[in-house]
Amino acid sequence: MTSNSLALPAPRSRALLKHPIIARYAPIATMVAALVAIWYIAAVAMNWSLVRDGFEREETTYATTDVLLGTMEAERPLLPAPHQVLEAFYDGVFGYPPLAPRSLVYHALVTLSATLLGFFLGALFGVVLALLIVHSRVLKRGLLPWIICSQMVPVLALAPIFIVVLGALGLHGLLPKSIISAYLCFFPVAIGMVKGFTSPEPLQLELMRTWSATPRQVLWKLRWPASVPYLFTSLKVAVSISLVGAIVAELPTGAEAGIGARLLSGSYYGQTIQLWAALVAAAVLASALIGVIGLIERAVARRMGAR
Repeated sequence: MTSNSLALPAPRSRALLKHPIIARYAPIATMVAALVAIWYIAAVAMNWSLVRDGFEREETTYATTDVLLGTMEAERPLLPAPHQVLEAFYDGVFGYPPLAPRSLVYHALVTLSATLLGFFLGALFGVVLALLIVHSRVLKRGLLPWIICSQMVPVLALAPIFIVVLGALGLHGLLPKSIISAYLCFFPVAIGMVKGFTSPEPLQLELMRTWSATPRQVLWKLRWPASVPYLFTSLKVAVSISLVGAIVAELPTGAEAGIGARLLSGSYYGQTIQLWAALVAAAVLASALIGVIGLIERAVARRMGAR
């Protein structure tokens, strides 16, 4: 009787571990917890000598616990602790009015505007390139290698050139940043859509020809529906790259607003906590954009009859 009663919790615990929510999010939570632990250890290791030297300069007595606590609360640490970054992020989002110059929401909106415009231009250009490549064997041989080569030059080297050339043409403000963003994000869309447009099997194409379908009908009735999964996968990659392009474009211009501007000011004045908070804001913004595309993907999939 006693042995049976002691054996009961084991199946329950196994059933709990197999719960869909726990099975789905437990690996993510474990990885996040491990990364946070490593982050704290790295913060202590990197800030230890900085805090200890501060105590010695003040010629005050200190213990090991004082140095340990100091590494968690340093004003200008080499590596801020996670709670310091979260506090700065929370203060930047909720501590000021949304359109105040010191608000992270304001800077995120500035970067978001360039990101969305660049994403739209780059995605549209990528789809058009994919259509041209699929329907022309000459363009496939002559254009596709150049599309791949265009991504071999680092954007940090190209961004100042774009800014100077576009500025000489009288283009300032949002458009140059969007063009740099579009330059980065058109590539995954073009490559993904080429794969998507060519994904129908030869038997399906032969069947469309048997029905005397025109090239336009083949495109809209067969190639486009087959390319939808590739499209949304490419868009998820492209929107994150577009955000990176918008941030990078803000660096050589010395912008006063935007996530890139926050990174610049944090670097200039040694405000590492501000710098990390801006990085967290960029990560949150990228996650939100990818989430929106995911929701649109699900809606389109339901519209097309997927379960």
